[in-house]
Amino acid sequence: MEIENEFSVPAPVDHVWGFLLDVERVAPCMPGAELTEVVDDTTWKGRVHMKLGPVALAFTGTVTMQERDDEARRVVLAAKGMEQKGKGAANASVTSWLEPGADGATTVKMKADIHLTGTVAQLSRGLLPEVSRKLTAQFADCLHQSMAAQEAEMTASADIAAETPAPTPTKAIGGFRLGLSAVWAAIKRFFGRLFGAGR
Repeated sequence: MEIENEFSVPAPVDHVWGFLLDVERVAPCMPGAELTEVVDDTTWKGRVHMKLGPVALAFTGTVTMQERDDEARRVVLAAKGMEQKGKGAANASVTSWLEPGADGATTVKMKADIHLTGTVAQLSRGLLPEVSRKLTAQFADCLHQSMAAQEAEMTASADIAAETPAPTPTKAIGGFRLGLSAVWAAIKRFFGRLFGAGR
């Protein structure tokens, strides 16, 4: 089953790309998703709770980033998930990319190839595309709010720093590590959709 979705974010492409690669910030925006473990910079484990009609499902699985192209703002994720009550399994390959939109906005596009087995495959028939659209809309709204909140925090911090004299350091500062968790997973939106749908 192939599913395509897209949504717009009122922010520049570079800003959106950097934000989406921050898994810890993006994860809370995934409807029903929970990030349980960061295995490394390209592998994540998690759980997703979702409903297909009257049936509640819970998936556990792993998402792996197979490709990442910073210049093209494109990422390919592979997801594998098992329904916790043995109702089936899901595998998905999700390709996502960013495109400049009108008035400085960014369009996030996604294409997923999902394979379901067991009871989950029967339950999802005809429902998955609509569920995916709803999850995408929820993710887009949350992403917009989270990015706005981040900008407000940065502005507030800059204002405070400008008003407060900087202390004179007594010794050199070292040991900073900058870890960029690269996924998207939409990327976490992917998590929600990936796991919910398949990974």
